[in-house]
Amino acid sequence: MKNLLVTGYRAHELSIFDQKHKGIPYIKKAIAAKLIPLIEEELEWVITPGQYGVDLWACEVVIELKKQYPDLKLSIIAAYANQEEKWKEDKKNYYHDILKGVDYYGSVSKEPYSGVWQFTARDELLLRKTEGILLLYDEEAGEGSPRFIKEKALRKNLQEGYRYIGISSEDIESIANEEQFNGFD
Repeated sequence: MKNLLVTGYRAHELSIFDQKHKGIPYIKKAIAAKLIPLIEEELEWVITPGQYGVDLWACEVVIELKKQYPDLKLSIIAAYANQEEKWKEDKKNYYHDILKGVDYYGSVSKEPYSGVWQFTARDELLLRKTEGILLLYDEEAGEGSPRFIKEKALRKNLQEGYRYIGISSEDIESIANEEQFNGFD
């Protein structure tokens, strides 16, 4: 697999409202743990929609991994132009800092937000341009926006062998528990 879509919950769906939340490092470690073996196989591009939450934390992980794997590339393909326009200032600054580490940025629509069709078109493009998805989503924790991309990815998996890799809340809890246990050594 050369191109991987990475996405998941928006920050507010996880009740995360700033970058200081103690859960973010564990989410990032779970993402890195899934990405490293793929990079060592043949992964070249990590592509994300760049929304505030798992998408941008994955970007942070990839930017960090690029130090160890300089051939790795990162892309954000947004649904519409200036998706961060209505974000709070601290989130906008965070987003613009991440954009500095991105190898390719684009948006499916060059217009500002005008409707759900932009998200649908973005998801279709992302699924078409990738061979697999790494998705942080846990149905047992409650439904959220990742449900729709999961359904599409699983359909594509059945039809074309599209690779589906999930990260669950148990994966993140396991990392957190391991770190806490190791902290007692």
